[in-house]
Amino acid sequence: MEYNEVLHWLYNRLPMYQTHGKSALVYKLDAITNLCAYLANPQAKFKSIHVAGTNGKGSSSHMIASVLQEAGYKVGLYTSPHLKDFRERIKINGNSVSEDFVVDFVEQHKTYLEGHQLSFFEMTVGMAFDAFAKEEVDFAVVEVGLGGRLDSTNIITPEVSLITNIGMDHMDMLGDTLAKIAAEKAGIIKPGTPVVVSEFQNETVEVFKAKAASVDAEIEFASELVFDEVYESDLKGEYQSRNIKGVLAVLKVLSRKYDISDAAMKEGLLNVVKNTGLMGRWQQLGESPKVICDTAHNVDGLKLVMQQLLKESYGQLHMVIGFVNDKDLIKILPLLPKEAVYYFTQPDNKRALNSEELKIFAKKYELIGGSYKTVKSAYNAAVKAATSSDFIYVGGSTFVVAEIV
Repeated sequence: MEYNEVLHWLYNRLPMYQTHGKSALVYKLDAITNLCAYLANPQAKFKSIHVAGTNGKGSSSHMIASVLQEAGYKVGLYTSPHLKDFRERIKINGNSVSEDFVVDFVEQHKTYLEGHQLSFFEMTVGMAFDAFAKEEVDFAVVEVGLGGRLDSTNIITPEVSLITNIGMDHMDMLGDTLAKIAAEKAGIIKPGTPVVVSEFQNETVEVFKAKAASVDAEIEFASELVFDEVYESDLKGEYQSRNIKGVLAVLKVLSRKYDISDAAMKEGLLNVVKNTGLMGRWQQLGESPKVICDTAHNVDGLKLVMQQLLKESYGQLHMVIGFVNDKDLIKILPLLPKEAVYYFTQPDNKRALNSEELKIFAKKYELIGGSYKTVKSAYNAAVKAATSSDFIYVGGSTFVVAEIV
């Protein structure tokens, strides 16, 4: 099989959450446990760090991986979703696994994968763990896909767990209150394994404390910590300061057993993009006009990004915006600036919200603009209309950002 044939098989073998939403989810760990047993339990052959949360888990995962690389370790990084290429999900020291590895994995195990009707995400997690074991990584930073308790990644026994933030997202799957969502995220807390919570939230603190106490796990709330020095990152956006605190707390836990110098922490945080290839977090695509894209796509994430956006100086603001069809627009649209010119669009995805429907609905919130059937046409229209002193923001969905980075 060629690489593109393998991708087609992976994407179409069974529905995946990215394209089909809730119907693609598997609410148990039996299949991934059995797959990893069939693969000789690769997840037991490397040390790991497990990262969950509503917002910030991707940035935090990349930060941790970058620091560990600077400390001289061979580091695996598993994240989702990808923006441009499937292989972005599985990296070793910042390099995506090869096309040949993906092809070989599927060809070698295709009979098992088909016979056991594994989900796309289960297959991808098994593939990542197999890659990390074969490459003999020292550490693997593993980002949860959705939730935590029943996420396919939750068969690892990490050195430390990190829960970044709890927000109202995926409520149809995780619960309709912060406490219920926190309970699902808290499912990654393991017996005797330290856990760091990036943000102290009154609605969730007791959930995390109770879970940690029940399994005798040390728990620390990073937002309450005071560090002697100021640590900065090349990941822009003031909201990253919350992620940095959680990352530093995780690294302090790891440094009790492993050699991670303060210099490695500083250099790792300053070279996240270079070391890991992270895209889509307050990423600048152009200077004149200034173009920024960001993958924030829920209420809490967009609230922080909009706060950052309104601190920028510009002549006219242009917003290239699109969403998937399960987002709560009644809560999201009031967050967006009314003085902007809007280019409502839809990514090339089955879950995309129709751009004309978005335009009509957004008008109720005094958000005015045109509708475009493709992200590229919306972006080109914004670039054509903008002057050198203007500002263009592209976002609303990971899938929108993926089509322009």
